[in-house]
Amino acid sequence: MAVPKRRMSRSNTRSRRAQWKASAPTLVACNNRACGELKPPHVACPVCGQYDGRQVVRPA
Repeated sequence: MAVPKRRMSRSNTRSRRAQWKASAPTLVACNNRACGELKPPHVACPVCGQYDGRQVVRPA
């Protein structure tokens, strides 16, 4: 495991940490024409309960 030889300065540490930012989640439209809600990809729609044209869960 790599071990640093010198202490990293506060400005370098903060510059490095400034790149750690949250990104917006990827959303796609539901394939169900009646629904069309935005949902995460490869996940059953939480509104209508369909995935890949099949009813897989009961809608909430």
